[in-house]
Amino acid sequence: MEFEHLVEINDPLNPLIDTLTREQLWRGLVLHAESPMLFVPHLDECMLGERSEPGTFTRRRRFGELVIDDRVILTPLQQVLYEVHAQGEISASSLTVSIEAPSDDTLFVRFKYDDGHDAAADAANAMYDDFKRSAYQEADIDTIRILREMAAQGRLDTTYLN
Repeated sequence: MEFEHLVEINDPLNPLIDTLTREQLWRGLVLHAESPMLFVPHLDECMLGERSEPGTFTRRRRFGELVIDDRVILTPLQQVLYEVHAQGEISASSLTVSIEAPSDDTLFVRFKYDDGHDAAADAANAMYDDFKRSAYQEADIDTIRILREMAAQGRLDTTYLN
């Protein structure tokens, strides 16, 4: 299953949405990668592993009995790539989170999922995949909501982080 969607961050035509800078958004996305327990209520533990090269690190996340190892690759101010390698009953998958700015006043985040399954597996799992797409989208919208709250509190400003 491949699935992607956009979440609007800045819309100059909507004065009800607080504007975020690209830098604030980036700091929030990095925080989401490094401290996912702030965003995922049912995550029991997250241990960061080695930083093998600049902008790349491993993680081990535990959800009850389920443990998922992944690798995170940061491309500053542009993209966060999460790679899950096949492990146990978990197939290889990826999530790419990209910042898009089609104009100076607009800002979006694109979430792109790939569970690594072929078309035959996708057809067999169609109902389950519909549920996953909906859950992913809701989780991503929730992540942006939390980032907005953090930005409003000044928690994504450089002075707060240093």
